[in-house]
Amino acid sequence: MADTKKGRNKRAHDAEKRQRERELDEARERADEAEPPRDDSDGVGGVRREEDENPDSPSRCHRRGCDEPAVFAVLERYQEETGQGAVEAKALLCREHTAEEHPANLDGVYAEYVFRVEPLSETVTGDGA
Repeated sequence: MADTKKGRNKRAHDAEKRQRERELDEARERADEAEPPRDDSDGVGGVRREEDENPDSPSRCHRRGCDEPAVFAVLERYQEETGQGAVEAKALLCREHTAEEHPANLDGVYAEYVFRVEPLSETVTGDGA
């Protein structure tokens, strides 16, 4: 093909098409894989950090710059943009940041969509009893 604008555009388009096809093939292969086992030992399935390893250390709010203790676990389960599966977003939040929380992925709502705010087990009674 001659080195013209039309030829360059066609080659670029063909390269993009091949890349999309490779990505789709890889995604299909990954869809058949079993999910890795989940470690929900902390009760909310959040990211493990050093301070989480010590059971005596209280959980902190997930929001950047907030050092308040976390009192709620917020969960939102929604459909991934590609439509290939569900995504779960979980965060431990303090009382103030939990009040500000709202569903963020309403465009990904599907039959099993979840938006849930649950108190952490240590804060259920609130009086230490």
